[in-house]
Amino acid sequence: MTHTRIFTAVLAVAGAALLAAAPQQQPPAGGQDPVVRSNLVGDGVVPKLAVPEFIPLSNDADVVAAAKTIGEVLWDDLAFEKEFYMLPRDILKTVPRPPNADQVALSRWRELGADGVVVGTVSKTSEGIIVEARLLKVADGSMALGKKYSGTLRSTADGGRVFAHSFADEIHKTQRNLRGVALTKLAFSSDRDGGRMKGPVGDRAISNIYRADYDGANQTRMTFGRTLDLAPAWDPTGVSLLYFTYRSGYPDLVLQSLRDARAPTFPARGTAENHNFLPVWSHDGSKIAFMSNRDGNPEIYVMNRDGSNVRRITNHPMADTTPTWSSSGNQIAFTSDRSGTPQIYVVNLDGTGLVRISQESYCDRATWSPPPLNEIAYASRSGGGYEIRLFDFGTRESRVITDGIGSNESPAFAPNGRHVAFVSDRSGTPQIYTVARDGRDLKQITKVGSNRYPTWSQ
Repeated sequence: MTHTRIFTAVLAVAGAALLAAAPQQQPPAGGQDPVVRSNLVGDGVVPKLAVPEFIPLSNDADVVAAAKTIGEVLWDDLAFEKEFYMLPRDILKTVPRPPNADQVALSRWRELGADGVVVGTVSKTSEGIIVEARLLKVADGSMALGKKYSGTLRSTADGGRVFAHSFADEIHKTQRNLRGVALTKLAFSSDRDGGRMKGPVGDRAISNIYRADYDGANQTRMTFGRTLDLAPAWDPTGVSLLYFTYRSGYPDLVLQSLRDARAPTFPARGTAENHNFLPVWSHDGSKIAFMSNRDGNPEIYVMNRDGSNVRRITNHPMADTTPTWSSSGNQIAFTSDRSGTPQIYVVNLDGTGLVRISQESYCDRATWSPPPLNEIAYASRSGGGYEIRLFDFGTRESRVITDGIGSNESPAFAPNGRHVAFVSDRSGTPQIYTVARDGRDLKQITKVGSNRYPTWSQ
């Protein structure tokens, strides 16, 4: 079952209960205005950046490996946002690595046309790894940005990737006025560990919640029940993960701490007559929207994060599913088949102001963009599959951002709005991919098992 078909699957379960890499020399692309101030170059100029491997200050194997990893990951992080002209890796190798950060051959980088060069060192103490990173202005050798990071060997078991991610986000912030996503995470559901379950949804593969770095590294299992754990949603503060599960036999909403080993709480419990699905956070983290059949028909509800003050938002004899919040918190978009086929609608929190925004034959799984963009991504039927479309409230128009290969569903915006994660079966099984909102730079995130319901941390 593909992700978009959750609409049909939810109706079936509810009914049963009621009855019983782009070229590196391209200019910046995405949601960011490239005309921003940088202390590497003049206003409106896109900096040319060199990011060679970091310098190991000893021959220790951990230090040498970390220096290589950090430099490579930093280059990838900066290239991901297309805010710099990145000097290609093969050109970087033509400049000899200096013995330390104070003997950088700036003249060589000038010859290659670089405006800035990143110089980093890695050393090791009895406590762990120390990383120092500098962004130098090639024209005069002045330091545009400098940071020092440290961590234990255990905390840097990923090779020091977190240091690269941290410095990449700092560079994007200070040089391009952009919130980078290098430190963000993706969560998703996966059946990769095998096993099967029996219950109200039939005999099927177990699915648990996993998380990964934004680029797919460090994929880690988050839940361990022999059940279906589905549709994760990150708490905007990063403290908790929300999802729905069949561990009690019926779909419950679960709130699980990411900071400690406390037992999860259940903002909404399921029964034979009361199923709860697809929870999503308001942008301030104070409320949860979800779909439930508790009043005899699939509708959209809102409650406080502790499960109190449940309010029904929609009221129609046809099914209303898959909610998503506006960034203002005053509206919810959702899927409804009230017009005959599933379409995307927007409604105020008091139930007024209902507007249909999609016009294609079959649409599902709306996801509202973060500010300052005002867009909704959704899946739309096209031929035998689905495409990801972006609806712009300013122009009242939508456009396709996927490429027609496979079926592409279940979009989720990055926190800066410049990228979309989604599910596609283009490789044969449902996997998580990311793409820039202009349709470029498709990247595959998962490869093992079947993976669905991606969501991007804040």
